[in-house]
Amino acid sequence: MDTNKSFKRKVITKLGNKLNKILSKTIKRRKEKPNTETPVQIPSSLPPVQQIPSSPLPPTDSTMSDKHHRTSPFCFPRGQSTVLPDPSRFFSPNLLSSPLPTNSFFQNYCLNNGTQPEYIHPYLIKSSLTSLSISSPSRYHTPAFIYQTFTADLTISSTSNPSQTHQISSYHDLSITLDLPPSLRFYLVRGSPYVTFTTLAGPTDLSFSTVHAILSLTPNDSCTKYTLTMNSGQTFIIYSSSPLNLEQSNNSLLTAKGFSGFVRIAVLPDPSYEQVLDQFSSCYPVSGEASMNRPFCIEYNWVKKGWGELLLLAHPLHLKLLSDDSSVTVLDGFKYRSIDGDLVGVVGDSWVLKADPISPTWHSMKGVSEDGYDEITSALRKDVESLKSNPITTASSYFYGKAIARAARFALIGEEIGCKDVIPTIQQFLKSSITPWLDGTFNGNGFLYDKKWGGLVTRMGVADSGADFGFGVYNDHHYHLGYFLYAIAVLAKIDPSWGRKYMPQAYAMAADFLTLTKKLGATYARLRCFDMWKLHSWAGGLTEFADGRNQESTSEAINAYYSAALLGLSYGDTHLAAVGSTLMAFETRAAQTWWHVREGEGLYEEEFAKENRVVGVLWNNKRDSGLWFAPPEWRECRLGIQLLPLLPVSEVVFEDVGFVKDLVQWTLPALERDGVGEGWKGFVYALEGIYDKSTALEKIRGLKEQG
Repeated sequence: MDTNKSFKRKVITKLGNKLNKILSKTIKRRKEKPNTETPVQIPSSLPPVQQIPSSPLPPTDSTMSDKHHRTSPFCFPRGQSTVLPDPSRFFSPNLLSSPLPTNSFFQNYCLNNGTQPEYIHPYLIKSSLTSLSISSPSRYHTPAFIYQTFTADLTISSTSNPSQTHQISSYHDLSITLDLPPSLRFYLVRGSPYVTFTTLAGPTDLSFSTVHAILSLTPNDSCTKYTLTMNSGQTFIIYSSSPLNLEQSNNSLLTAKGFSGFVRIAVLPDPSYEQVLDQFSSCYPVSGEASMNRPFCIEYNWVKKGWGELLLLAHPLHLKLLSDDSSVTVLDGFKYRSIDGDLVGVVGDSWVLKADPISPTWHSMKGVSEDGYDEITSALRKDVESLKSNPITTASSYFYGKAIARAARFALIGEEIGCKDVIPTIQQFLKSSITPWLDGTFNGNGFLYDKKWGGLVTRMGVADSGADFGFGVYNDHHYHLGYFLYAIAVLAKIDPSWGRKYMPQAYAMAADFLTLTKKLGATYARLRCFDMWKLHSWAGGLTEFADGRNQESTSEAINAYYSAALLGLSYGDTHLAAVGSTLMAFETRAAQTWWHVREGEGLYEEEFAKENRVVGVLWNNKRDSGLWFAPPEWRECRLGIQLLPLLPVSEVVFEDVGFVKDLVQWTLPALERDGVGEGWKGFVYALEGIYDKSTALEKIRGLKEQG
């Protein structure tokens, strides 16, 4: 089976390369109408980086898709929120003039008091505003959840007139610089086995305290390395650029007077690692950025100081995707434990990650058997007919988005099976349903622009943080907008004139979570939801959580990027199609890695892996079998929330037939419970059809209609 998959991927890649020239010529011609044909393959390469637009917004110069028609970027009406927090307390003033991150790995540092910890692999790091605490977390697990516990193993502070707050002086995809004014600056780089800080204001008095008892403190001859052992069984190594001259004040406190330079702190999980930590202790990263210059590739580059080579840690998905283009050395025997799996040492200041290409097709990838056309046509006509008598009644941006996306899916099904006479009805339904959200005439809700953080909010959400599932505080943006983009992409495909008219609004919605730039003057935050280090998206928004950001539905995240790719196809925008497809591919691999649970794989503790086949909610610092809306026992909901909406790309997400069978068999007993919804049963049967079509079809035919 693996050989067949490999062969299929090679064929797809070769096909993409052959079609590259054809597509390039097509794009140069810049057809006036959006593409109405089933797409073949996105180009296998993007233009050089300097030619790639920095965001999916339509550019205003001659490089836009139609050089004869200039379009100013559209902005929804300005909204004044009463529920959003003020970012000015924690961000450096020079950062406030640009859009700010709202689902980042460091979000807790700029919410409420800024004192909740964040998991910056491999450490939990907590600011108390005047000090910074490092925890090498222990892990607790049951059959229902896994989480890491914070203990202040080592707390660093300066006694030199500390201010009463920390400040984020810079941030990047792979790092954050956190200052404790006026004396200390911490370079918190994801995947660094060291926590590094420097002094800012000349000689500074330092304090290192712990909640444990110090058993021993051993310096080297130059006092630039100290080995610290504690009664917790932990050993930390403290490196410095000049003599630190630590003194032990009591059994839990160390001090250093008048130090100037940089300090690096690393936990020693295994005595054999000390030589490696020594070797790379003099080269430290101060920032790290990720870039997408080619489809299905993400490149990491770190800015470093000191001397020697850079040592970092890679999580399991990094290791799977590390390309031969990367000039790195993997230290297989150097590992730190993590809730995401073992973190393995990698030496090198530039990595290239490559995901298997996934084509953003409008129609099913494997095709539909003509034997089923009549049955599908009958069901489709019935569903389309119901659109006439069942207008959308909700004002919720989430449920409204799902309703229009459902109707749009009908159009593509009709197109694929040759039942095109239903499309005019669907077209009219979509036009009348979508347009009011784009022109501001929808009664009861609508999109607004928030200048404070730089993004979209809703009319209902500006005064109620719980409205629209927290959209007004930047929760679930990719979910809601993904459904809208899907419907818009389909309508633009079947109604090109409507598509041209509302292209600016469509691009503004896409830009909310797909903007790539971080430059001054940007309208939206960079990649609002997608985490370039974890390689999947986060929800949560501007709500403080003890376990960091979270994401429940990977399939809705995949839908967001898939829909953006379709939007690019509708408008002949290869850049947007490539960006959407690339993020879709990485999100898919992340879902398969961390949300799909395989017994015996070793990623999670066996106690948890034996009881679960999918994670309910994945947090930065926790794995939970429960859902936001359902307990762990409702397994059909857990399966369904990782599958909906059913799309062509679902075939790739659930390509492992063995896993699918285990997942369905794990879920089926839950369907015997009273009150299980027919819709949730349908998702289970849909997956069952991957390996047992006849049985699944029989069950699907037996489903009862629900109003």
